[in-house]
Amino acid sequence: MSGPGKIELRERSTLLDRVGIARALKRMASEIAEKAGPDPYLVGIRTGGAFLANRLAEIMKNDATGDARMHPSVGVVDITLYRDDVFRGMLKPEIGPTELEDSIEGRTVVLVDDVLYTGRTVRAAMDVLVDYGRPRAISLAVLIDRGCRELPIAPDIVGLSNPVDRNHTVSVLLAEEGGEDRVVLLERVTGEMA
Repeated sequence: MSGPGKIELRERSTLLDRVGIARALKRMASEIAEKAGPDPYLVGIRTGGAFLANRLAEIMKNDATGDARMHPSVGVVDITLYRDDVFRGMLKPEIGPTELEDSIEGRTVVLVDDVLYTGRTVRAAMDVLVDYGRPRAISLAVLIDRGCRELPIAPDIVGLSNPVDRNHTVSVLLAEEGGEDRVVLLERVTGEMA
């Protein structure tokens, strides 16, 4: 039983299963190699984007052959303190480390995230990056582009574009977080008194 006005999420459908995610990442890795050159710096946005950046780097290392072998750098940014809502409703924000082992100065950086929604997360991630140096270029790779942008931000590389209205949520579940790889569409349901 739900209370009045309580919002619950109910799974509506699976957008990508384990095989679909693997295919999308393989295609994305190929596009990154083609567009970003031989020495890209993959920077994942904590948490889901960090896992995906590592997976993309492994695919790029293992799929390339001969002189085309790639060894992308991999880093992670935490955007918690750069969010424009950090002090609105976040009683005790959890801050993770930003890990950029190699310099981003003059490099082609590919920001990696799991879901692109309003664009605010990406804006915050770019703010973090410029505090660490001046990359030659920044591009954006996302597993899912769900639409409903609030800022003029667009992905360069997309695993799946699936416009979703604001009454739905897209959740990326990854093995690194203890589950099975899936991308699910969740529907918001307002609870009613029984």
